[in-house]
Amino acid sequence: MITVDFLPQTAFIFLLVFSRIAAMLMLMPALGESSIPAQARLIMALLFSLIMMPLVAGNYSTLPETVPSLVFMVVYEIVVGLFIGGAARLTMSALHVAGNIIALQMSLAFAQNVDPTQGMQGVMIANFLSLLAVTLIFATGLDHLLIAAMRDSYEIFRPGAAFPVGDFTQMVVKTVSGAFRLGLQLAAPFLVFGLVFYLGIGILSRLMPQIQIFFIAMPANIGLGLILLMLLLGAMMTWFLQSFEQTISMFVG
Repeated sequence: MITVDFLPQTAFIFLLVFSRIAAMLMLMPALGESSIPAQARLIMALLFSLIMMPLVAGNYSTLPETVPSLVFMVVYEIVVGLFIGGAARLTMSALHVAGNIIALQMSLAFAQNVDPTQGMQGVMIANFLSLLAVTLIFATGLDHLLIAAMRDSYEIFRPGAAFPVGDFTQMVVKTVSGAFRLGLQLAAPFLVFGLVFYLGIGILSRLMPQIQIFFIAMPANIGLGLILLMLLLGAMMTWFLQSFEQTISMFVG
């Protein structure tokens, strides 16, 4: 006689694994971009859940007897997934900080278009850096690190454990401050460039007031800024990828 007594426990484990993986993919850069169709992301979450389920099934207890206990476990998995995916997404926001500062220094702050990685409008420099970062994440194999973080997160945040509210809060503060600091560091050469450029323009306007400074400053600012961006782009993205790898490595055992 064939029995199906294992089905409730199997469905319970799959539900919890899917809750964590889907929450991660919803926010993770590269794997969870809003430009990817929702159906494709759903299928990706289901496939990852099926792959992860045999690897992490031993971390789960038996099916709880009460509905509140089941709801608590599902909510815990969703919160952990959102936390890990959000940490990766916050690191990506460093490029938006840097891009907005760079665009401001280059007089391109009003040149905006739709950012497919954020689903909203943004300055062109920030959008370019974000798309380049997603491309480099796949090109350098860091997407494999994101998948490893999915698996190893079960060793760091064990299912059914108490909410590590203190650790979550500390990590959020550290990640947000680190992303803002990284954005400023990436844009630091352009802050110096803007200061020197406008200082030079001010001195020139004093020495030669008959020159139409506005018609000279705008194209010169954009042209020199683009040349500086071309020279520094490789170093900027290398620095960003190292910081991104360090952030994700915190969730890899």
